[in-house]
Amino acid sequence: MLTLCLDIGGTKIAAALADPAGLLVHTATRPTPAGTDAEEVWAAVAAAITDVAGVADAPIGAVGIASAGPIDLHAGTVSPVNIPAWRRFPLRDRVAAAVPGVPARLGGDGVCMALGEHWRGAGRGARFLLGMVVSTGVGGGLVLDGVPYVGRTGNAGHVGHVVVEDAGRPCACGGRGCVETVASGPSMVRWARENDWVAPPGAGARDLAAAAAAGDAVALGAFGRAATALAAMIASVAAVCDLDLVVIGGGVAKSADLLFDPLRAALSDYARLDFLAGLRVVPAELGGEAGLVGAARLAAV
Repeated sequence: MLTLCLDIGGTKIAAALADPAGLLVHTATRPTPAGTDAEEVWAAVAAAITDVAGVADAPIGAVGIASAGPIDLHAGTVSPVNIPAWRRFPLRDRVAAAVPGVPARLGGDGVCMALGEHWRGAGRGARFLLGMVVSTGVGGGLVLDGVPYVGRTGNAGHVGHVVVEDAGRPCACGGRGCVETVASGPSMVRWARENDWVAPPGAGARDLAAAAAAGDAVALGAFGRAATALAAMIASVAAVCDLDLVVIGGGVAKSADLLFDPLRAALSDYARLDFLAGLRVVPAELGGEAGLVGAARLAAV
C-alpha cells in the first residue's frame, strides 16, 4: 500500500508516492503559478497528482498534504501567505475528490517538515522536537511526546512570528520585530546592504554566505545577528515546550557553521534553565524531501 503525499509552497508543488517505510518511490514537481487565479494553482496541484498516481504500481491507501499556511484544519482550507490566489481554498476536499475513496489528511508545511525529520531524518529518537526551515521565511512545526502538535486551528509551530525585537521592523504577518524580519535570507541581505555590504545587484543569501565565508565583516555580522535572534526564539520555545532537539533546514541553514556556530554560542546565553541543559540544535538531513516524508507520516498517524 502506498501513500500519496503533497507538499505545496509558494515556489513549487511537489507530489510523491511513499512506501510504508517512508521512502519516496516516485516524485514529481511543478512550479507554483504566480497569478491570482485559484483554479490555475489547483490545476498545477491536480497535474502533479496525476503525474505520480499514474505510475503507482500498488494501491494508494492514504493521502497526506503539507501546505504553506495559515491553514484551517477543521474546515480543510488554506490561505497561504505566499500563494495569494488561495484564500480559504478548500484544499483537503479538492484533493479528496481527485483521489476518491482514499482518506486525505491536511497539515501545515512546518509540522510536516518536523514529522519528516522525526521519522526518517535528524530527529529520529527525539521525543520533543522543533523542526524549523530558515530560508525566504522562518517556519516551524512541533512534535511533542512523539506526535505532531498542531494546536487549536492547525497552525501551532509558527515560530517565525515569535517577537525578538520590540521595536523591530514590520512583518508580513502584521506584527513587528518577528524573528523572520531578522533571520530570513532576504532580511539578512537587506540588513547587510543597509550596513554597506558591497554586493552585485540581485545578490541573495547564497552570495551573503559566500562573502561571510571569505571573511567579510558585514556578512559575518548579518549571520551573527540572525543567529542571535534564532537563539532567543529557540530558547523561548524550548522553555515553553520542554524540547530536547531542534532541527533546522532551509537555504540559510545550508551555510552550515556560519549559522550553527554563532547560534549555538548565543543559545548557551539564552537557554540557561537547568532543564534546557541538554537541548541540541542540529542540521536537517532530508532537505527538500522533508515535507513529503512528513506528509506521508501525517497520513498514517
